[in-house]
Amino acid sequence: MLALYGHPFSSYTQKVLVALYENGTPFEFRAFGPDTPEHAAEWLRRWPLAKFPLLVDGERSVVETSIIIEHLQLEHPGPVRLLPADPRAALDVRFFDRFFDLHVMNWVQHAVNAALTGDVSKRQEGVALAAQKLEVAYAWLEAQMADKTWATGADFTMADCAAAPSLFYADWTHRISDAFPLLHAYRARLLARPSFARAVEEARPLRSLFPLGAPDRD
Repeated sequence: MLALYGHPFSSYTQKVLVALYENGTPFEFRAFGPDTPEHAAEWLRRWPLAKFPLLVDGERSVVETSIIIEHLQLEHPGPVRLLPADPRAALDVRFFDRFFDLHVMNWVQHAVNAALTGDVSKRQEGVALAAQKLEVAYAWLEAQMADKTWATGADFTMADCAAAPSLFYADWTHRISDAFPLLHAYRARLLARPSFARAVEEARPLRSLFPLGAPDRD
């Protein structure tokens, strides 16, 4: 049985949960919490860099979300192929996967980390910089989404696993405005996807943890 160590409110944990849920892959979710200190202890033993999620497959520990999803496709394939067989198409998926992690979620995390300091000026500066960077990312994505259902075309892929939590929390951090209707509609499709809808519902009781204030929507 696969075991996933992580936190249900974590965007990167959600990214892997979406991949697992898409294919109905059996696994045990070893979530962190006050009632499960043994999960955190085992996670740190296996991955002292203290980044989650961590997937344990037998004796093998697999880290970094994109690597985890590719590992799942190789070792535990399901009906939804999250990386195309064609290498050029797969390169496009990997690019968009990196874009959502590095140019969307990274700036959300920047604002969140600034807020967690408790320093008002750092919070304001962090949110302002994140808003500036996210606005650029939104504009670029809007231009890419014409005639697409999912990030790279007609098929749901690893890029969409990355996009779902990234855009979910990005819109909370810096609202996707009406100037980006295609991106706004894409985010709505992601929220309606059963795999991500499940991850969102599982994390709903934890919304008070969002330091910028979770909006009363989604």
